[in-house]
Amino acid sequence: MPTVAPAPAWSYVLHLPHDPRAPRVARMTLRAALAAHGPVELSDAAELLTSELVTNAYRHTSGPAALRVRGLDGSRHGVRVGVWDTDPRIPPPFDATPAHRPPLRPAPPGADHGRGLHLVRLCADAWGGFPLGDDLFGRGGKLLWFEVVAPGLALEVVA
Repeated sequence: MPTVAPAPAWSYVLHLPHDPRAPRVARMTLRAALAAHGPVELSDAAELLTSELVTNAYRHTSGPAALRVRGLDGSRHGVRVGVWDTDPRIPPPFDATPAHRPPLRPAPPGADHGRGLHLVRLCADAWGGFPLGDDLFGRGGKLLWFEVVAPGLALEVVA
C-alpha cells in the first residue's frame, strides 16, 4: 500500500547589491527555482510581486537587499517570497495586522508609482512585513513577504 508524504520544502537565498538590475536578477532566480521545484503555474504572479518588492527595496533604500524563495511544505502547494532591505520602516498596508488593514484604494490617476504594494494585496494569498532588530553586523531593516498558493495538494506518493 503506498504511503502519502508531504513534498519536501526547498529554499534559495540571493543577496542583491543596490543596483537597478536587482529586480531582473530576482525574477530570473525565482523563475529558475520554480522551474526546478514547481509549481510553475505560479511563475507569472510570483515574478510580478517579487519584482515589485525588490524594486521598492532598490528605490527606497541605499543599501543591499536579499531575496529568499522557498517552497511551502505540507498540504499547501505554493511559494513564499521574502525581501529584506535596510530600511526598518514598514510601508502601508504591510504595517497593519490582518484584522486592521485599511480598505484597498487605487493609486491616483496619472501617478507613476504607488501600485506595487496594492498588486501584492490583490495577487498574493497571504502577505505581511515586520521590522528586524540589528544583528551582529548592524543590518536590521525589514522583511516584506508574500505567499502564492496553487489550488490542490502538494503531496507525492512514496511506494
